[in-house]
Amino acid sequence: MDVLPKPLLRVIESFESLPGIGPKTAQRLAFYLLSVPQDQLNRFSEAVKVLKTTTVLCDVCKNITEASPCIICRNHNRDTSIICVVKQATDIVSIEKTGTFHGIYHVLHGELDPLNNIGPDEIYIQDLLMRIKNSSLINEVIIATNPTMEGEATAMYIQQQIYALQLPKQIQITRLAHGLPVGSDVEYADEVTLRRALEGRRAV
Repeated sequence: MDVLPKPLLRVIESFESLPGIGPKTAQRLAFYLLSVPQDQLNRFSEAVKVLKTTTVLCDVCKNITEASPCIICRNHNRDTSIICVVKQATDIVSIEKTGTFHGIYHVLHGELDPLNNIGPDEIYIQDLLMRIKNSSLINEVIIATNPTMEGEATAMYIQQQIYALQLPKQIQITRLAHGLPVGSDVEYADEVTLRRALEGRRAV
């Protein structure tokens, strides 16, 4: 017999459904919410409630934003000749913290993973290729997918597809180099590691 009330159990179960949250952490978070003032709890629940309805994907780079185009795509001080391709929007946050990269981005929202039925049509690869094909400004594409089997497969596929475009000018394709250990995620890398990886990127 469970001694916890059903409303509390439902909150615990909701937290447990989130990635990286185990049963004990979920229980701690739920009990913490019981201890905060009601107005703070209301603000928290309202923020979660409108999260999806008040955000959209940028029409240009597929970053998560309040209005399209996003703040980076609207920034005329960014170097539009360099486009950095990342797996997810959180990778942009990590790279921006380095203060090293001043180009533009493209968010794939995933990586190629045939075992989980994620192919090129399930992520935003075609949108990337169209951006490259329709722009005469892009000189370099940095593929900043994770150094995992899926990330490497995605990088190789993108490279092949860019070459297949047969563009009138050659575009340099680079990959994040030293600094990121194999098996790690861009999202969790520290600023120094990401800065070295950007500075030491290599051609593929």
